[in-house]
Amino acid sequence: MFNFFFFRLVVFLSVFAIATSSQAHSVVSVVAKVKPSVVGIGLYDAMGVQTHQLRGSGFVFGDGTLVATNYHVVSVTLDPNVVQYLIVFSGAGKKPLIHKAELVAKDTEHDLAILRISTPLTALTLATSDYIEDGTEILLTGFPIGAVLGLYPATHKGIVAAMTPDVIPTFHSQQLSARVLESLGNPFMIYQLDITAYPGNSGSPLYLTDTGQVVGILNKVFVKETKEAVLEKPSGISYAIPVKYLKELALKANL
Repeated sequence: MFNFFFFRLVVFLSVFAIATSSQAHSVVSVVAKVKPSVVGIGLYDAMGVQTHQLRGSGFVFGDGTLVATNYHVVSVTLDPNVVQYLIVFSGAGKKPLIHKAELVAKDTEHDLAILRISTPLTALTLATSDYIEDGTEILLTGFPIGAVLGLYPATHKGIVAAMTPDVIPTFHSQQLSARVLESLGNPFMIYQLDITAYPGNSGSPLYLTDTGQVVGILNKVFVKETKEAVLEKPSGISYAIPVKYLKELALKANL
């Protein structure tokens, strides 16, 4: 009897180990497939101390020439007196490829922007417009600490914690700007994530662990103390815009 029980236990553990290994291999494969489509979003400034400035993350979709990111990543006023334009970094390592980019669509309400580049890159597949359920495992790939040492996309894993209105609590009345007050009156639903992300992750694709389909775009991180302390003491709470709004923006702009 003991030997039979022991045998069943060994078989169970073996099957569990195989299943776990298979799942891990699946995630590795999905990340490898997604990474080439994750790009850096930046600004070229001919007169700047740093000519090629990385401002956030993004990803390629559609026909391969469209790049999605957050509007706040590209909402920079270009100086007409100097050579300045938006750029997209692709590839990886110390010498990424640089693509001149054009802003072709924006949605300030949902903090989304679409850029166009001339050279097609590998595009990611967008998921359906249906909201995904709480508890769904997701992955996030982007550039959390910029590109000081080169372009090296980093991946984080977590879950969708909740669907929540697009309102982050404020700790002081001085933080209630006109835009915040307006959003309080008419909020839309976004994903609250149990995942560690940083300011450089803005615009990163949020995607499913089994298929790599994009379900959202990361756009903000909950800051517990100060913006300066966010790298040292991340809250582990982040937010993402559902992909339905990106699809609506692309359709509205005929892209």
